[in-house]
Amino acid sequence: MSTEEMAGQVLLPFFPGLDHTAHAAVIERLHLAGSIIMGDNVPGTADGSVDTTAMQAAAGQLQAAARAGGRSWPGLIGVDQEGGKVARLRAPLTEWPAPMSYGAAGSAPLAGEAGAAMAAELAALGFNTDFAPSADVTMGPADPAIGARSMSGNADAAAAYSVAFSQGMLAGGLLPAAKHFPGHGSVTVDSHAGLPVQDASLDALRAKDLRPFQSVVDAGLPMVMTGHIAVTALDPGVPASVSKAAYAELRRMGFKGVAITDALNMAAIQDRYPNDSAAPLALAAGADLLLMPADVEAAHAAIVGAVRSGALPPARLAEAAQRVVTMLIWRGRTGQGPGTAPGSGSELSQKVSRAAITVLAGPCRGPIVPASVRVAGGSAQDRSRFAASASKAGISIGEGPLVRLIGAGPQPPAPEAAAEVAVALDAPWPLADVTARSRIAVYGRSQGAFDALASVLAGTATAPGKLPVDVGSQPAGTGCD
Repeated sequence: MSTEEMAGQVLLPFFPGLDHTAHAAVIERLHLAGSIIMGDNVPGTADGSVDTTAMQAAAGQLQAAARAGGRSWPGLIGVDQEGGKVARLRAPLTEWPAPMSYGAAGSAPLAGEAGAAMAAELAALGFNTDFAPSADVTMGPADPAIGARSMSGNADAAAAYSVAFSQGMLAGGLLPAAKHFPGHGSVTVDSHAGLPVQDASLDALRAKDLRPFQSVVDAGLPMVMTGHIAVTALDPGVPASVSKAAYAELRRMGFKGVAITDALNMAAIQDRYPNDSAAPLALAAGADLLLMPADVEAAHAAIVGAVRSGALPPARLAEAAQRVVTMLIWRGRTGQGPGTAPGSGSELSQKVSRAAITVLAGPCRGPIVPASVRVAGGSAQDRSRFAASASKAGISIGEGPLVRLIGAGPQPPAPEAAAEVAVALDAPWPLADVTARSRIAVYGRSQGAFDALASVLAGTATAPGKLPVDVGSQPAGTGCD
């Protein structure tokens, strides 16, 4: 391959809007690896659902562009689809609860089933890569970026469920990418907005934040995403995504697959490396695939220019391109299968929520509320979904005890503060600050999550989940016997 072709094979861009023909032309002209699909690239129907036929056609068009010029390997068509709040494609695809559900359910096989089912629906639309799971170990409510995207606050549990989910994704036809090495769950700045600094010692990191990534490496999984996190013990002040020491640590762990950066258009990078100057720096440091440069044309030119000036050794660019192409050839040879119909995982999604729902306080058996309740908090959609699920469970909305739905972020004051039942819809930490008689964590806002909640409130189902994180004075593992 020429320098220009190799520079394209290490770039995975985003594009604004729905002009997939124009996007395909850029992919073909710059020899790009493929494309990530963001929310504004997803065709929709009049009712706001995903137009799955148009999405499949668009993915096929981008795939054809990535294979232009006689390339025998597939292009990389990827998406961020974790479940919970990170989901670019929604109805009619299955809506999955937050990944913390797997930690609460305590079942690696269930995480694997969910990964396979999620992947199979995406594969049917032409995707072959999902930038999931978040293998980060969350430290608790001071973690602003990961929260319920983390499967657990325990490193060993996060490792087990991340590996299981990733292996499920592979079985379902997609390449997973474990993220955000060396761990975004133990820093207090969101890298979308600024540069997080990790001051822990290397020994401490290896004992906690790096442990899930070591398990991912040991399992032979194909891709790890590096985060924009400055690790003082490795390379003070330098984001891991452009740090030679960080990539050296990843390779020391035995990783032989593709190291992909987190999105290069995030503030942690753009504030320090304007005009896509981070692209050749990341490659020189040890990255193999560069995700979402702010301007893919500028990033491509910067890589080619760096090779010609000697700032980026040609052998390093060739190594990166070879790793990417090798992964895609392997993906092509293993086959993808036809996938499954949109929504085919809905029953499994509800099974996950039923296994995860956790009672922190209040009765573990029997009805928690009478046949009529009031509801407050959450979004309008949350309250609507709660009402639909409550009705199926024989609970009406109008009078009776107040059920307060608590989402992420600051919570409104009274009258919700007087609730008899408090329900955390995302991460469970807000339950530490409420005095409701019954406190329940559901880790999701899907209809299936509300169905699981209504069944527990009505007493027709028990709550088998256990806290995967500490919540105030209640330690991880708290829940009904």
